[in-house]
Amino acid sequence: MRPITLALAVALATAASGAALADEKLPPDQQTKVEAMLKQEGFTKWKEIELDDGMIEVDDAIDASGKQFDLKLDPKTLAIVKREAE
Repeated sequence: MRPITLALAVALATAASGAALADEKLPPDQQTKVEAMLKQEGFTKWKEIELDDGMIEVDDAIDASGKQFDLKLDPKTLAIVKREAE
């Protein structure tokens, strides 16, 4: 295989795999469960909830004291596995 053809093949494969990993909206029933869990954990509002790379991501979740976090949740248990302060 010529170097240019190989480089083109690699570039196309990388682009195709990147599209498969795009953020997805949650099904409405799971969205409702995540929102209930966030409220139970003391969060008052958030910007966006989506599925990304197999994890549920919550952007800009604000807790009762006004602190802002990005969260990652386990999609099966809805447990917070990562909490990153903004």
